[in-house]
Amino acid sequence: MNTTWTISQLDRKTADGFVTTAHWQATAVDGEHTASIYSTCSWADGTVNTPYADLTQEIVLGWVWANGVDKQATEDALAAQIALQKAPVTLSGTPWGQA
Repeated sequence: MNTTWTISQLDRKTADGFVTTAHWQATAVDGEHTASIYSTCSWADGTVNTPYADLTQEIVLGWVWANGVDKQATEDALAAQIALQKAPVTLSGTPWGQA
């Protein structure tokens, strides 16, 4: 299983350019199965103080993980989603009208 973490958007103050919120996504792929989790992480004013122009995705992901997003738990949840895709425990549908 391959897991990719990305920052899709940053919200920042116009006055000083410092980031207040990061929108992140973790996506896991295992063959034909894919699972993803999307969320945000916010900081109080002045908590993160790297100027916007100096940021990299790696820096912001480090902030996200340091601010309470459990990287391993998130990746474990993605693995569990993929496991359910491979071996579902519930199914939907009707027994009629199927060929």
